[in-house]
Amino acid sequence: MTKKPISKASVDPFDSDSDSETKSNLRHSRTSSAPLNMKPNATPGSAAKNRYKNDFRDSGGLENQSVQELEGYAVYKAEETTKAVHGCLKIAEEIREDATNTLVMLHQQGEQITRTHQTAANIDRDLSMGEKILGSLGGIFSKTWKPKKTRAITGPLITRDDSFIRKGNKQEQMERSGLVGGPKGRSNPRQNNSEPSSALEKVEVEKNKQDDALSDLSNVLDQLKDMAHGMGSELDRQNNALDHLHDDVDELNNRVKGANQRARKLLAN
Repeated sequence: MTKKPISKASVDPFDSDSDSETKSNLRHSRTSSAPLNMKPNATPGSAAKNRYKNDFRDSGGLENQSVQELEGYAVYKAEETTKAVHGCLKIAEEIREDATNTLVMLHQQGEQITRTHQTAANIDRDLSMGEKILGSLGGIFSKTWKPKKTRAITGPLITRDDSFIRKGNKQEQMERSGLVGGPKGRSNPRQNNSEPSSALEKVEVEKNKQDDALSDLSNVLDQLKDMAHGMGSELDRQNNALDHLHDDVDELNNRVKGANQRARKLLAN
């Protein structure tokens, strides 16, 4: 009998088990190594920011961190400082806006005091005419009556700084109060020719932003100082004007009382 040749397609059971196990191991190794091909995020995640916020107290402190972690920490701190400086600048600009409105209201109040005092001066002219008429009335043998005047009514005090107040020009008021040309705008931010790539470049960019914001903050504080000086000068002027108005009103009040007494005597006769 002739022996049948062994077919190449026949499979050794031991070889089959080893092949299937090898394929399974290959699939498992590919699956387990797949996440290694993922790209890391360019920006630190929430976990990294939490570590930065507490200065790595939960992970061994600064001395136990890698160079990459420390670089990210430096960038994070620089960005937080920039936000804080911009927050201070925003508050200062809001204060400047409120101070500007207060200055305008003070000037308007000064105008009202001036108009009130001018009205008192007009009353003085009308009262003088009435006093002359009251003095000319009465019989031939009646005693001559003259109004009692202790001081002259001079009207509102006009100082060198009052001209712009009476005009009611808001822009001129602001310029005279130290805001020459109005509030200064923010400085132009520095332009970066290329996007920063390293941590050192990012920190440098943040420092430039901080310098620009601090320069703007200094300008706003200078303006607030000038505005405070303008407010003080305006309040002093108005206090003096009110004292003078009070004296004139008292004089007019006494003269009106005397004129009323003269009129009652004439009516009684």
